[in-house]
Amino acid sequence: MWRASQRANQAFTDVEKLVLRLAVAMTRTPASVDDELFAALRREFSEPQLVELATAIAWENHRARFNRTFGVLAEGFSQGAFCPLPETVEVLRSGPQSDAQSS
Repeated sequence: MWRASQRANQAFTDVEKLVLRLAVAMTRTPASVDDELFAALRREFSEPQLVELATAIAWENHRARFNRTFGVLAEGFSQGAFCPLPETVEVLRSGPQSDAQSS
């Protein structure tokens, strides 16, 4: 089962965590979505929404595997770019630690 870090648990809503669990389940080899996860998704999404969600995840998996097979590399459009998780209140209060404090 997919388990997020404490920081990720705070960064995502319960519905977003369900979607992430689905993405992880669909990305595994072999892909396997258990009944419990599917039932939870059915409570949050309509059938057309689930189809669209699963299609988007499957398409990204297809592209990643296709690109790897043929050695398609990144073109540098997002080199160095990343999507940071929001900082927690504790981090904002304490501020960054200097090297002297951490040693």
